[in-house]
Amino acid sequence: MKKSLLVLVALTVVCAALAQAAEPTIIGAPKCVMCHKVKTGDQAKIWTESAHAGAFATLKGPAAIAIAKEKGLGNPWEEAACLKCHTTKGFLGAALEAATKWVPEEGVGCEACHGAGSGYKSKAVMEDHAAAVAAGMKMGGKETCVKCHNAQSPTFKAFDYDKMWALIKHPVPAAAAK
Repeated sequence: MKKSLLVLVALTVVCAALAQAAEPTIIGAPKCVMCHKVKTGDQAKIWTESAHAGAFATLKGPAAIAIAKEKGLGNPWEEAACLKCHTTKGFLGAALEAATKWVPEEGVGCEACHGAGSGYKSKAVMEDHAAAVAAGMKMGGKETCVKCHNAQSPTFKAFDYDKMWALIKHPVPAAAAK
């Protein structure tokens, strides 16, 4: 009886651990940047120089502070209503786990468009586009962008997807490496 109970407890622990491991986690842009350099299409440079990389920093500026005050919010860098479009974790969902090295200061990182990267981050998976997609990588498009770039944003300006995509677009690594 004790042996059966011990086996049952052990199986429960293992199953719980496997279920938790199945949930993707945010790994942070610095992990993506390690590989996505000049040879693969310079995605890191494109992101680093984009407004997305600085999205969190804007929340500490006078304009964001004034907007938050006007809306009856506290510090914009602490408000879920602001973080949902100014950080990767806020965009993907506050309940999603983030790696311990992820920091909100990275702004809107790679995973906001491509999904939490823990499942597809390895080189072996990333070298096979279909495998990366099967492991959770997304190819964010207009529908992803308009979740934040819309009339609900207090700083919304007309959003021309094609024009804005031209500023942030980057090659698919496999295509760039050929």
